[in-house]
Amino acid sequence: MSGLGWLNGEAFTAFGQHILWSDMLGNILGLTALALGWRRSVLTWPAQLLSGVILVGAYASAQLGGGVGKQLLVIAVAAWGWRQWSRGRRRAQDGSIAVRFADARERAWLIAGAVLGTAAVGGLFTAFPSLSWSPWADAYIFVGTLVAMVAQARGLVEFWFAWLLVDLVGVPLAFSSGLAFSGLVYVIYFALVVWGAYDWWQRSRTGAAAPAAEGAAA
Repeated sequence: MSGLGWLNGEAFTAFGQHILWSDMLGNILGLTALALGWRRSVLTWPAQLLSGVILVGAYASAQLGGGVGKQLLVIAVAAWGWRQWSRGRRRAQDGSIAVRFADARERAWLIAGAVLGTAAVGGLFTAFPSLSWSPWADAYIFVGTLVAMVAQARGLVEFWFAWLLVDLVGVPLAFSSGLAFSGLVYVIYFALVVWGAYDWWQRSRTGAAAPAAEGAAA
């Protein structure tokens, strides 16, 4: 059996759901990447890249073109984010990546990109039904993931809120697509996202307070 064939084979069955190796392994790596992102470790990016490579096979087996496209974008953005964090000069006092809230202009770009991107990708999937059996939900997750990763690469707290919005659609879509492990992982993502958002929010306040304190001392 080829490597791809093995990855798309069944790992086990639980509660009537068939769990694929690619679905399970790719999402375990995705969870690891999210946890590393919460810790602001640069290792989050190679973990996301490898997760994307494996999940391409899982989404292809479920005939979700948006999922395949999303993972290809995950691979590309993970490589870019890895470079951004490796070369980044904005560091917190503990040496990790400094985080902050987006300014009004950045927030407007993220929202506009999400809305226009979803409209464009959803229209494409609707015009070519073979790309996805659930075009608009698939497009929403596709674009939302990209927006979240771009925000993460820039160290923006909004990264977590974008992931939260993706999860709200990702959970039911994964279960209805036969990717039960993805659905379970999305539920776990939700808990990590809430935790990570709170942590980054606290750290963004600490980072904002430090320059103010320095200015007062001067």
